Amino acid sequence: MLHRVLAICVIVISASIGSGASAQDCDRYAFACQGYSGPRPPGGPYPGGGPYQQGGQYQGGPYQQGGQYQGGQYQGGQYQSGAYQGGQYQAGPYQAAPPPRPPVFPFLFGPRPQPEPREQLAPPPSEAAPAPEPRFSGQYASLYGAVDGEPFPIPAVPLSDVDPVYLRQAVYYPTGEQPGTIIIDPQNHFLYFVQGNGRAVRYGVGVGRQGFGWSGVASIHDKQEWPDWYPPKEMIARQPDLRRQMSDLQGGLGMPGGPRNPLGARAMYLWQGNKDTLYRIHGTVEPWTIGRSVSSGCIRMINQDVMDLYKRASVGARVVVLGSAGR
Repeated sequence: MLHRVLAICVIVISASIGSGASAQDCDRYAFACQGYSGPRPPGGPYPGGGPYQQGGQYQGGPYQQGGQYQGGQYQGGQYQSGAYQGGQYQAGPYQAAPPPRPPVFPFLFGPRPQPEPREQLAPPPSEAAPAPEPRFSGQYASLYGAVDGEPFPIPAVPLSDVDPVYLRQAVYYPTGEQPGTIIIDPQNHFLYFVQGNGRAVRYGVGVGRQGFGWSGVASIHDKQEWPDWYPPKEMIARQPDLRRQMSDLQGGLGMPGGPRNPLGARAMYLWQGNKDTLYRIHGTVEPWTIGRSVSSGCIRMINQDVMDLYKRASVGARVVVLGSAGR
């Protein structure tokens, strides 16, 4: 409200000054009074910046009062409206008009300024749609889908239960071992099937927990599909509850092959020379244990992975189990 009152005062004062100046010119020059139509005496100068002829014609220029001409503006030396108060404009050039000054109180003499449009910002990374994880790609869905044509059902692997780094993939793996060799890296929970030329198929595995690990060189003495499981006497002594799940089989006290058998769909038996190491490379019904050290020394794999390795590896294949120093 204070701004509006000040603006009205400025307007009233300006009008008063203008009226006073006009009255003084009328007192000195009769032809300057409003309504005067008689001849103008020759000579000058007269109010307005130059000599006038009879009839209100302006003889010459230049006109330089702030770059503005009565009735129009000049831009670049050119007059735009062409009409002068009381007659035709005859001469030039004129100075370019300065840029117009902004009003002192824009909210009184013009529309209120509109706010600048807000910049549209991209959503923060936390709100952006996450990129699809490779474990959910069509390729992995195919590799780890349900398997048909088996004596027992093999369901699809719940990939959300497995770290994607442990899913099967072809990798660069230079080694001096011959193609067909299996190299097991317990420390990093990987099994490599050597293909040659620096290439290998890598699988994630679960390995023996502390105190049950082993290292060395063995060979595949035998391979079996849906094998029976014969736990060692030492294991039954440590876990007496296992006895209730066992039955008398052809080879002794054990568990027949099937979907609940801890050896899974396939098993490869590791021997050193003529001696059974009692260690196996086998499947598992607990895929969430891949990438962990939880077994009693055997190498466990996802059922779909052990079935793939079973087809690649041959009886007699060399198996190298690395120690803690990678040897």
